[in-house]
Amino acid sequence: MNTITILWLRQLKKYFRSRSRLIGSIGQPLLFLIALGFGFGPTFQAAGEGNYMNFLAPGIIAMSILFTAMFSGIEIIWDRQFGFLKETLVAPVSRYEIMIGRTLGGATIALCQGTIVFFIAMLVGFTPNLVMLPFAFVFALLISLFFTAFGTAIASALDDMQGFQLIMNFLIMPIFFLSGALFPLKDLPEVIYYITLIDPLTYGVDGLRGTLGAVTQFGLLTDFTVLGIATVITLAVGSYLFSRIQV
Repeated sequence: MNTITILWLRQLKKYFRSRSRLIGSIGQPLLFLIALGFGFGPTFQAAGEGNYMNFLAPGIIAMSILFTAMFSGIEIIWDRQFGFLKETLVAPVSRYEIMIGRTLGGATIALCQGTIVFFIAMLVGFTPNLVMLPFAFVFALLISLFFTAFGTAIASALDDMQGFQLIMNFLIMPIFFLSGALFPLKDLPEVIYYITLIDPLTYGVDGLRGTLGAVTQFGLLTDFTVLGIATVITLAVGSYLFSRIQV
């Protein structure tokens, strides 16, 4: 447990000590909220779909968590290149504890990022259902854990930083755009709709939207079940790949 705590704290200290990282990470979510929220808001409302900012904000919160969680895996490659990972792995501790500590650290950072975007969204017009806020936190936590473990699993199989970044960009954008974060899923072409169903972020966005905005496509129980099972599987796969890592 001490190993997990130390690695978790290391991730958090690196995050909060980097002011440029804190400031830069809110730029893209803020752009999406303002440009899309106010740009497409009148069209969305004219179509009879209601307040677009209330629809959009949960998706942007999920996007912020997704980006932060996935790219946390790059720290494994960074630590491998600078020797810290080797020093960690030769220590008399379990590799599974190391993986859990790093994953919890990355997930906590992603949650902090999502929380910051949540308050920014409220400043630009988002009106959440605060009664359901604890349940929204559960979905945000599952999204954070899933994509941090996913990024860790990919980083464990790579040793090239540029290759990791290319793979992340290749995966992140389809995951985000096919999740329903920016548009409703109900009127999509059938082929695209079925593709969205295999996107784990779809259920995370729907869960956040259902808890914060009382609008859900699949139902909160379905969202929680699918995302929970996917998270457990990904954590298991990520732990296995990390235990096999070579330095």
